[in-house]
Amino acid sequence: MNRGDGDETLDDPDESSDSEPTRAVAQGTFDILHPGHVHYLREAAEFGDELHVIVARSSNVSHKESPVLPARQRRDVVDAIDAVDEAHLGHESDIFVPIERISPDTIVLGYDQHHDEEAVQAALDERGIDCEVTRAGPREPKYEEELLSTGHIVDRILERRG
Repeated sequence: MNRGDGDETLDDPDESSDSEPTRAVAQGTFDILHPGHVHYLREAAEFGDELHVIVARSSNVSHKESPVLPARQRRDVVDAIDAVDEAHLGHESDIFVPIERISPDTIVLGYDQHHDEEAVQAALDERGIDCEVTRAGPREPKYEEELLSTGHIVDRILERRG
């Protein structure tokens, strides 16, 4: 998928058609997809020619409530988003295994993810993974009742149907 601005030149002698595409990685739980997720993935896609998304397995989600949807379903829904080139399930015990396999140039953290950028960078450096870590920006609600949090969506469901 080409995410360029349509102004690429094909006759640049310094550009090799054999060069590897730059890869960006986004990661998260992606339970009950909402506009905040879509904003994050679209922004993450701007950091590379390819966007790979690592969807956390339910067993690895310990920092918040367990996901409602199974991991494969969450991966399949994420994979259907146009900005995503490939969605992967996370590893059962080591979150860095898919990162080593994908070999990204940039890891884009969500603006509200619990990961510390410096700690992630240090762990990557320790493993010899050469990639930059950055953080996506927030998305503000576009109207009063727009929900940009899975937790808020679940709360609304319980309020109205629970």
